[in-house]
Amino acid sequence: MGHQIFTLIEEITRKDHSKYLEIANMVMNGRAELAAERGFIEEVRILQLNIPHSAHVINYENYINERYAIPDEDMDHWEEWEKDDKIMVDFNAVLKENHIS
Repeated sequence: MGHQIFTLIEEITRKDHSKYLEIANMVMNGRAELAAERGFIEEVRILQLNIPHSAHVINYENYINERYAIPDEDMDHWEEWEKDDKIMVDFNAVLKENHIS
């Protein structure tokens, strides 16, 4: 699936009912919905659509695109994207830019 452009912020609820935020796009959100239907995660909901394509978003896109692939529709598990401390600076900046904490 080529280079992914991220356009939204979503909240994912794990099976243990803990939650985390992710920056993604409609394709990845659809995969998360499918993962919820298959019982790999509890649920996903979009918090912010059409986020500005800031330098922080671009840095995060590059980080994720270098490390992960968007799962196919035949996925058999949900993979949570791990983030190192350096990319968390960009990730948290995107949340702040979009008034989500």
